[in-house]
Amino acid sequence: MSGSTQTFCGSVVALWRYPVKSMMGEELNASEVTEGGLLGDRAYALVDSSDGKVASAKNPRKWPSLFDFRAALADVPRTGMTMPPVRITLPDGTVLSSEQPDIHQGVHQAGVASSVPEAAMAEEYWPDMEGLEHRDTVTDFGLPQGTFFDAAVVHVLTTATLDGLRVRYPEGRFEIRRFRPNVVIEAANGGTSFVENAWIGRTLAIGDAVRLSVTGPCPRCVMTTLAQGDLPRDTGILRTAAQHNQANAGVYASVLQGGEIRRGDSVRLE
Repeated sequence: MSGSTQTFCGSVVALWRYPVKSMMGEELNASEVTEGGLLGDRAYALVDSSDGKVASAKNPRKWPSLFDFRAALADVPRTGMTMPPVRITLPDGTVLSSEQPDIHQGVHQAGVASSVPEAAMAEEYWPDMEGLEHRDTVTDFGLPQGTFFDAAVVHVLTTATLDGLRVRYPEGRFEIRRFRPNVVIEAANGGTSFVENAWIGRTLAIGDAVRLSVTGPCPRCVMTTLAQGDLPRDTGILRTAAQHNQANAGVYASVLQGGEIRRGDSVRLE
């Protein structure tokens, strides 16, 4: 336990990893956390065979059905070991393995990569919506070197933020899966505030070992508006975040100290 002053701020109520970038992921009871985030998170991605860009649901015009695919690791990943293969469930229920040489025939004619291309790039479509940096355009963005992440290795979201968005737009279905967090925290004081905003620049202590440095807000994008299973397409999801929290929901974090993280772990602010 750290000797620094700590303030209890909640507990972990959900853990998620997304083995293939921009596909649906898998909920976990526990995970090993390393400097690269939750072990196995964004371990794989689709890479377009025509232009070498990494597939991203941020550009649904080019990749309209990535959320129809679900990815899960074939075994428990272990630190220092080769990443297990990934199994991808197609919309019709067919299950493919990344070990299959012809997997690209079932997955958008794109290869499933575990090694990150040099200077990896992806694309993002910006809806025509007030409060966004760009409007009705597609931009390129670079991925952090050696990773398939967009910006940071851990994404933290609180139930207070989800509740706050619901209050501001009751017609919307603000479910966890729209926002693709890794760690969901039930805030100690409940409420409907964007409590994570006050954590930026601070350290979150989770469980006995894990320490996360909260580096900045998590800007939301068109992905939050897309249909997922029984969730309908809804541009009001993103518009509400733009109107009330500068299009942010949740925060990004880097890993100061790894270890095991479990549902039910206490979360303290240092």
